[in-house]
Amino acid sequence: MANNTVALLMMIVVISLAMAFAEAKWTESVEAKKETKPSETVTNLQFYFHDTVSGKNPSAIRVAQAPDTEKSPTLFGALLMADDPLTETPDPESKLVGRAQGLYGSSAKHELGLIMAMSFAFTDGTYNGSSISIFGKNPALNPVRELPVVGGTGMFRLARGYAIACTHWFDVSGDAIVGYNVTVIH
Repeated sequence: MANNTVALLMMIVVISLAMAFAEAKWTESVEAKKETKPSETVTNLQFYFHDTVSGKNPSAIRVAQAPDTEKSPTLFGALLMADDPLTETPDPESKLVGRAQGLYGSSAKHELGLIMAMSFAFTDGTYNGSSISIFGKNPALNPVRELPVVGGTGMFRLARGYAIACTHWFDVSGDAIVGYNVTVIH
């Protein structure tokens, strides 16, 4: 009886070790796939997004809304089209490096959450004529947000990566200046 118990325990230990080894090997292969290929480039970009919804010359305008949008504390259902300047520094008069063109909408009922579909089209330097595409949830009141880079054009063709957004300035009218630090693999 004691020999059977020892044999059973030994078998359990061997099977457990085999399963642990198989799982670790699988994890390593997944991690290896995340690495960039030798022919890929990693580019870091830093710029400021100026979203102006107020005044005589807004850069973002409401193009649609749900019947109850005005009753919602989060403006749930509002959809805005944007053509926002991207600059080198938070100063709106600093060097223009591109434009954020696309749309964003209020997609959360209980928090200020935006869904963003934007193309950051660059107009300066090496990346002039190239763009990156951002699509994802932007919990706008969080001090730091991460958004996915899902594609690109020109120098950023087949891009992937992520954008870290940090609000630099926000006004009760809804105007905002947001710093973006973007890591692009292309």
